[in-house]
Amino acid sequence: MLKMNARIPLALTALALCVLALPSTAQSRVPVSATEVTRREIFQTVPMTGTVTSERSARLSAATSGLVHALNVDAGYQVARGDVLLELDPELVQLQLQSAEAQVTQARSELADARRRLAEAEELVPKASIAESTVRDREAEVALDEATLQQALAEAGLQRALLARHQVRAPFDGVVSSKLTELGEWVNPGQAVFELVAIDTIRLDFSVSEDFLPAIAPGGRVGYTLNARPGETWDGEVATVVPVTDRNARTFMLRVRPAEQRPLLLPGMSVTATLKLPTGRDGLVVPRDALLRYPDGRTVVWTVGDDIVSEHRVQTGLQFDGMVEIRDGIDAGDRVVVEGNEALRDGQAVEVRAPVAVSTRGG
Repeated sequence: MLKMNARIPLALTALALCVLALPSTAQSRVPVSATEVTRREIFQTVPMTGTVTSERSARLSAATSGLVHALNVDAGYQVARGDVLLELDPELVQLQLQSAEAQVTQARSELADARRRLAEAEELVPKASIAESTVRDREAEVALDEATLQQALAEAGLQRALLARHQVRAPFDGVVSSKLTELGEWVNPGQAVFELVAIDTIRLDFSVSEDFLPAIAPGGRVGYTLNARPGETWDGEVATVVPVTDRNARTFMLRVRPAEQRPLLLPGMSVTATLKLPTGRDGLVVPRDALLRYPDGRTVVWTVGDDIVSEHRVQTGLQFDGMVEIRDGIDAGDRVVVEGNEALRDGQAVEVRAPVAVSTRGG
């Protein structure tokens, strides 16, 4: 029994010698992904919160008084220019129009009769069968009947226009954001009955600190997201800076125009964005995933050389487009680990895989 136990150390020693004799390629290497430190233009990013607004909005009202007879839309309806949204009771004005049109018919008849009698008188003048003064009287009668006809036509036109104004039509394509009246209600001119907003001319309005005003120029890139669709980012560009500041908050309004490829934006939606401002300088950058931050305040990256990793404490700068500026600690051309860097040891052997694609969206 004692002889068998004495052989165990010898067997363990032999096994250790065999392991040490294995070639280095057989030893375990940690798989990592790495990418090269590059130099590029540095940008400052400014987070913003704003609202989707429309370039055109209107509070619609009827042009005449009347009783609401028909409501063809409700809040949320999408309408086209010229669509009838509301109709007032037309009965009274229709009767007035019929009366005016009857007066037009009568005036036309009287004018035709006056012109006929004038023509007959003018035929008798050369024969001395009628006095010259009679002809003048008939000419005056024709002129009076012509004026009466014009007055009747104007009255008929007025009643026709009033009848047309018993309808409220959409002045542009848009969405009814609010209905402010009901059937049977009496409305007066100037009283709002609908609120209409256009959705084909959408803009994004943000309040931005005046500190960034000198660096903002029309056409600057802005990446924005909607609270209704988190995780998705779309592009926009600076349209204008409204030169009216909030004296208390020291902010101004920045208007952004969405790019052509965009989600359905409706006025009133909440939107967050990141404004990208040039700093006028360039520097070294690495992907954000290359950084490891520790509770004691250290920020480190791991570099790879000859398949061996080493730890470097770095000083960081601005962050933008998924990249982080490195002000000190590594050099251009170094390869930094971006995947598999969570549990590395200084001097550890690694197997470098193909670099990962770095996202350039967002802040």
